[in-house]
Amino acid sequence: MTQPHKTLKAAAVRYTQRTAKTSAQNPARARQEQAWSFYRTPEVRSFANWIGNAMSGARLYAGRLGPGDSIVKAPDNHPASRIVAEIAGGRDGQAQLLREYGRHLAVAGEGWTVIRPRESALPTWHVVSVLEMSSKGKGMEAQIDGAPVPIPAAADNGTEDAAGSLDPVAIRVWDPSPERHLEADSPVLASLNELEELRLLGAAVRAVTLSRLIGRGVLVVPKGTRFPSTPVQGSEEDDLIDIFMEVAETAIRDPSSAAATVPIILEVPAEMVGLIQRLTFESDFDELAIKLREENIRRFATAADIPGEFLLGLGEVNHWGAWELTAEAIRLGIEPRLSVVAHAYTEHWLRPLLESENVNDAEEWSVFADSSPLRVRTNRSETALRLFELGAISSRALRRETGFDEADAPSTEERSDRDQQDQEQEDVPVPTPLPVDEAPGEPDTLPAAATPRPTDGALAAADGLIWAALSAAGRKLERTPACPRSERARAREVDPAQLHTLLTVGADQVDQWRLLDGAWARVPEVATRYGLDPECLTASLDSYCRELIAAGVVHTFDVVPAAIGKCAPRAVAA
Repeated sequence: MTQPHKTLKAAAVRYTQRTAKTSAQNPARARQEQAWSFYRTPEVRSFANWIGNAMSGARLYAGRLGPGDSIVKAPDNHPASRIVAEIAGGRDGQAQLLREYGRHLAVAGEGWTVIRPRESALPTWHVVSVLEMSSKGKGMEAQIDGAPVPIPAAADNGTEDAAGSLDPVAIRVWDPSPERHLEADSPVLASLNELEELRLLGAAVRAVTLSRLIGRGVLVVPKGTRFPSTPVQGSEEDDLIDIFMEVAETAIRDPSSAAATVPIILEVPAEMVGLIQRLTFESDFDELAIKLREENIRRFATAADIPGEFLLGLGEVNHWGAWELTAEAIRLGIEPRLSVVAHAYTEHWLRPLLESENVNDAEEWSVFADSSPLRVRTNRSETALRLFELGAISSRALRRETGFDEADAPSTEERSDRDQQDQEQEDVPVPTPLPVDEAPGEPDTLPAAATPRPTDGALAAADGLIWAALSAAGRKLERTPACPRSERARAREVDPAQLHTLLTVGADQVDQWRLLDGAWARVPEVATRYGLDPECLTASLDSYCRELIAAGVVHTFDVVPAAIGKCAPRAVAA
């Protein structure tokens, strides 16, 4: 295992002085403080937590660029793989680290990683906000869990600092502004004016809601009006004012009380009833404030670099629309921020540590973030397993759809051991069966050679039935909620038999929308023609097409033998 104090010494030499300078020169700190003041508002908090929670599902790994901009993952025994795997203590720690960075980059556009080495264990990693970092002499000071942690600056010539090799290291990670690279950029920083207006409008709406006197108006009553339960003491008008104030205070203190809803009862002579008038202080601004607040929320949703529906509500967006929005949000809001974090750890952690270990090609290796787990549809895992058994998808696709990556694939040695175990099981001798004519009863199995595969004609016919069923299902899909009206013109340009690969269809929706109703009317005729079991063929074709539609996988002829193979009739051995 890498010795933490040795590797951190080289990292501290590289980063501490640079991060101290950028901290001291940060001219946007006041604006970042203002941005964090809005984090407690529902809109900003919802946006920041969505970004953070989404980023936590990504995975960090070491790799280098290959031909055609492909990424070649580092071997498990390569130092780059070990260094990246140890970031934040492993996968669970990396998930928390990325979640924190998602919120920091969404709000202030900047966050800090403070790495604290330990003598006999991996270092601890902390993500702190720009508000928790401050210049301290020639170095910095971080507030971690409420305690100050000094971070000394390294010498200008790159030599080891006097404080020793166990000093903490700080790495600044920020999304640079295109106007001033040193400053951070974020949707919240770009929306400070709108968010301040939103805060003021919210306060105005709250004041209108709480103020019962302004909301209900004032009654103008003739002189001498009194309350039936209160004897006249001094001035009736004074009593009236006292009662109004008492009721208003009660209504504000306890909005659920009767004082907030029940009218005030007055007793007046009969001839004065018509003289009582109600005056209101309602203003057009009350209704305007609510509209302006909604408009400001929309403006912030537009400024956020994810589809506004995630902040405004998905409403009547169907499953396909929701999936498309999620994919767009990952592309625009998640992957760019993952790249910011990965680039920072490449430049300021991975490559310096590789150089300290004298790795010759240190500059070729980088930290990458895999966002494919964010795209896994939970209802596809079981279907993917079934399609893999049929040979319709590869083992790589199976791992992707079930949330695993290529690091979970068995090694060459593990495959060899597994193949050897399977061979040993096949080599176990079994009792020699008696000849058919000497067996005590009717045999329930026949030699493998006596069970032929479906004929080429049967396979071709089954392939035609499958394609026709998928085509009919595709034409029905165009008229279901899975295909919104705005997308139907584009859907007509796709082969109906492949439309299910573009739409999201749940397994239960195949029956709900009757996608396969009537698809197997000719199966008994085809089965009889080719000597297949009609019931088995119908069930096999129906099950196979359902799995294709739910998984969004295109049909191929190569899978047909496995899909209907069990429906072939048993032949009698000669």
